[in-house]
Amino acid sequence: MPFHISDLLAAVALIFVLEGMIVFVSPRGTKRTAEKLLLIGDRELRIAGLGSMLVGVAVLFIVR
Repeated sequence: MPFHISDLLAAVALIFVLEGMIVFVSPRGTKRTAEKLLLIGDRELRIAGLGSMLVGVAVLFIVR
């Protein structure tokens, strides 16, 4: 399966679009969420990040 840099750039662009949509639709909610993230420990954030990556890889595997 060949890798193309354009695929990576398209994925990064979609991340920016999705994150921008969230901030655009609910700036106040984004601020509240950021404040709550400060209260969560590093270990819990790492576990959430790992879970997010695993879900992303699984979805990518299914789609591809």
